[in-house]
Amino acid sequence: MKSFNPKEYISTQLMVLRENKPLVVSITNYVVMNNTANALLAIGASPVMAHSRDEMAELMSFTGSLVINIGTLDSVWIERMRYAIEQANYHQKPVVIDPVGCGASTLRTKTAREFCQLADKLIVRANASEVMALAGMESLGKGVDSHDPSEVALLAAHHIINTFGVKQVVISGETDYVVNAQHTYQLDNGHELMPLVTGMGCTHTALTGAFAAIDFDSAGLCSTAILGVAGELAAQQSQGPGSLQMHLLDKLHQLDELALINNLQCKQYQTQNHVA
Repeated sequence: MKSFNPKEYISTQLMVLRENKPLVVSITNYVVMNNTANALLAIGASPVMAHSRDEMAELMSFTGSLVINIGTLDSVWIERMRYAIEQANYHQKPVVIDPVGCGASTLRTKTAREFCQLADKLIVRANASEVMALAGMESLGKGVDSHDPSEVALLAAHHIINTFGVKQVVISGETDYVVNAQHTYQLDNGHELMPLVTGMGCTHTALTGAFAAIDFDSAGLCSTAILGVAGELAAQQSQGPGSLQMHLLDKLHQLDELALINNLQCKQYQTQNHVA
């Protein structure tokens, strides 16, 4: 049996995404709507920023996936997000949840956990502190920023998978991890400028939504690899975070198989062995 080759597989999935141009419905925060919509367009997907309950059932009937981002949360948004997840469940569509600032307030933590419990076909994408807070563990998070290294959240990710029935937990940081019940992938791409661009994690979440519409099982791995490589290549041409944001969109648009094969740094572990 041929062994799994992440570079070849991710390259193929990128081509499939560009051919299919999946629709991604996002209920996301005010800060990053433009960033995430542009990133989805650059990669080859089709974004819809939808917030009205009145159209959500109809949109969920034909979208590829739903992205929920709780970055600018309030009571009205919570109700709309809840309804959207229910409709995604009804139509058996994948849901990607970004629990922005989970652990920073009771409202964010409670809401993130509720949504994880509610969604049937779920991927969580978060930083290490958010993952730990979601799992009920103490973390060093400050507001929406993480001060925990990614590797300390691996046990928390495994706990989330077991508690909420989550398919994948994607942990963003200096080193990225994609955790499912069987395997853990460690990805070492990216650049130190990337956290200085607001919404970079939210962009990661949006891209995960795009790949979830193509292949739910590998969505976190593909989005993490592609954003990391694109960010690393973009940083080579950037003078700071402002130019990085511009070059990142270009690299997402231009990324090809050769760039992935030459630059992707990915290791695979058995999940139980790696998080024990």
